[in-house]
Order: sequence, then C-alpha cells, then structure tokens
Amino acid sequence: MSVSRKMPKDFFWGNSVSSMQTEGAWNIDGKGLSVYDVRPATDKTSDWHDAIDEYHRYDEDLDLMKSMHMNMYRIQVSWSRVVPDGDGEFNEAGLAFYDRLVNAMLKRGITPMICLYHFDMPLALAKKENGFMSRHTVDAFVRFGKKVIDHFADRVHYWITFNEHNLYFSDEVFNISGYTKGDRSLNDMYTIFHHTMLAHAQLDAYVHVHYADLKFGGMLADTPVYPATAKPNDVFAARQLDQFSNQNLNEAFVYGHYDHEVLTYIKNHDIDYDLQPGDNEILAKMHADFISFSYYRTTTINADKIPAGTAPNRYLNYGMESNRFLDANEWDWTIDPLGFRTLITDLYNRYQVPVFPIENGIGISEHWDGQHMIEDDLRIKYHAEHIKAMKDAMFIDGAKVLGYLGWGLIDIPSSHADIEKRYGVVYVNRSNHDLKDLKRVPKKSFYWLQALLEKNGDEL
Repeated sequence: MSVSRKMPKDFFWGNSVSSMQTEGAWNIDGKGLSVYDVRPATDKTSDWHDAIDEYHRYDEDLDLMKSMHMNMYRIQVSWSRVVPDGDGEFNEAGLAFYDRLVNAMLKRGITPMICLYHFDMPLALAKKENGFMSRHTVDAFVRFGKKVIDHFADRVHYWITFNEHNLYFSDEVFNISGYTKGDRSLNDMYTIFHHTMLAHAQLDAYVHVHYADLKFGGMLADTPVYPATAKPNDVFAARQLDQFSNQNLNEAFVYGHYDHEVLTYIKNHDIDYDLQPGDNEILAKMHADFISFSYYRTTTINADKIPAGTAPNRYLNYGMESNRFLDANEWDWTIDPLGFRTLITDLYNRYQVPVFPIENGIGISEHWDGQHMIEDDLRIKYHAEHIKAMKDAMFIDGAKVLGYLGWGLIDIPSSHADIEKRYGVVYVNRSNHDLKDLKRVPKKSFYWLQALLEKNGDEL
C-alpha cells in the first residue's frame, strides 16, 4: 500500500516570535514600559531593549522569510506599545507600526497570525493591579484585544490570545502574568489561570459574533510527559499531569468548560479561584477553530519523588527526570520526533478540531567567525525528523494539520534573554552584551529549508 504524502496547497509554513524577543525600540514612538523593559542584563543574559531590532529591520527579515518560501508569520502585538499604561489611551503610533508590519507581510504573500499576550504585562498594571490577579486587568486586556481585532480583522484571519496558556496553570504563572506580590499559593495560581481563561473566552465570543471569517484558537506549551517506568504510580502521575496541564484547557477551548477531574480537585481541596456568578456562562461561549501548541521536547515523571499531597500542577517541580532513551541538546531538552506525531494524532483524535503546531525548534550554541557559514546539521536533522513525524500524523494517522511554524527561525534572545541559545536558520550577529552590527547571516539550515519549502515539503 502506498500513501501519497503530497502536502495541501494551502498548508502554512512559517516562523513564530514574540514582540519583546524581536522588536527592540522599547522606548520610542510612545511605547509604554512592560515588565520586560525593566529587567536588567546579567552575566549570561541580555536586557530586552534591543532584541534584534526588527522594529526597524522587518523588511529585511520578511524578505528572508519570503526567500525561504514561508507563507505565514506569527507575531505578537505588544500591549504596552498599543496601550502604554495598559488601560488608558491608545497609542496610534504603536498601531501604525503593526500596520506597516502586517501590510509588509501581505505584500510578500505572507499570512499574518497575531498573538495578543506573550508574558509582557504593561508595567503600570503589574504595579497597580498585580497583573492578572485583578479582574480590572482582565477587562483592560479584553478592551485592548477588541481594539486590535477590530483594527486588523480585514487583514489578519488567524488569532490566539495567550502564548502557551497552560503555563498559567503552573508555577511559571508567577513570572508571566504581571504578578508582583503574593505568596505564590495554589489559590493565586488557580485565580490567575481562571482570569486569563475568562479573558480568552470573551475575545473568542467577540470574534465569533462579529467576524465570521476569522479563525480563533487556544495555544498550549505541549511537553508530553511519559511515565519514568512502567510502575502504575508513574503511569498515573503522567496521566494526571496531562489532564491538568493540557486536556483541562483543550476541553475548555473546544467545549466551553473546565475538566471534571480538575473541578473535583478544586472542590475537594477548597481552592478559591475567584469563581463569580456568570463566569461559567462566559466560559461556555468558547469555541476553538483550531488547537495550537508549541512543541520542543518530551520529558518523564518519577512519582516516587513527588511529596504526598502535592497538587498535580506541581508534579514536575519534584518528579521530572530526563529520558535516558533520547538524545538531548546542551540544555537537556530531549529530541523526540515520535512524541510530536503522537501529540498531533492524539489531539485530533480527541477533539476533531484542526491542530496547528506554531512553535517547533532546537536551541544550539553557535558562534559565527565572520566568514564561514554555520554548519548546523543538528538543526537540519531536528526539523527534518519533526516534519516527517508531522506528515506521518497527517497521512498515516489521519490528523488534520493547518501548518508548521518554527520558532525564532531568525535568531532572537531566548525566553530567558540568552541570545546564545539560538533557534534560527538565520544567524543574527550580536551577543548578550554587544549588539555588534545585527547582521543577518543565513546558516546551512536556511538553504535546506528553502529547498524543502520550495516544493511545499513534499519531498520528506
């Protein structure tokens, strides 16, 4: 039996980024401060003031994407660039920048996708409202989101609200939600998570009421967790983790309610997550047009290491172990293409909603000598094997997949501000403490990807 692996003509190939990791221009054209703008550099990280200066160099970067035959670019609209203090006047110069960026994409045949929040809370709301601990911040975000949606609905058809939304149901929430004070309790975690889901649900409903042709979805940071052994307690912990970290959100995105197991846990442990009258009706309006996610690696869980009474949201704080059967990069992020296939297939089987991997890549330490091309064979192998695995999910397992977006395929500072952890197929000539000339330099993987996408990925 032969299976055709010819990719759909409307398949999206592209690149994903965040505003603070690309734009720079942190204090010009009326932009307000975000929590990232005041984070200092350290000996191993940069500050967030310049990134790769895409604010001024987007034409060059879009030309590189077009030359690779990419047809989608997922960007983030910075809340503090559009609303400098988070909930006051709109900054027309901020919107004008995104007009220029979106129009430049469309001119090149590149479809824009917009994410509305990628961890960079306006500093004023972090200080005044403790970020998403406050319902005022929810209202301010929904106001911002509606403004951006209205402004770009004629040109941008793919939307997500929160980058890696399930991180708000883990201890990472206290680093990404504008949280500036509190005891980092389970109540606070669940409250912030609930507030962000209410914000997502309101914008989901707004889009589906007002813009029939727009596609709106939720996004997870999907790091599938295997049991460390075949011991039943490891298997059970892995299943529980998946339910709390992943399926609870997917069920909400698709069906409009939290998972029954999670709600039972909340009830049994008297968790106060600020559930107010009318909230469940707001959540019930969710209707995802697609489920999107980032995927970089898998990991394992050893339940014997988890203290008794630990909430499932915190299992990985104690029980995470490396998978001895997989290779890993220098940050110990495992390389698992089969895990990618399994995830895609499982998501589609469960929800029958199109799935969309919108971040995938590998971080590697690389240094350009100013002359010779960087030979990043590991990156080529990583992307080739993950694209093959995705195609297996599509053509063998029957999953409907909208596209494949790599992460930071033009080098950007990592999420922890380390430019030396590079994901790009294009090198950007800067270090953590020296901007140099920010020259864009294609790596070997650039030419490999260019050849692959020229034929729509059909040759893998």
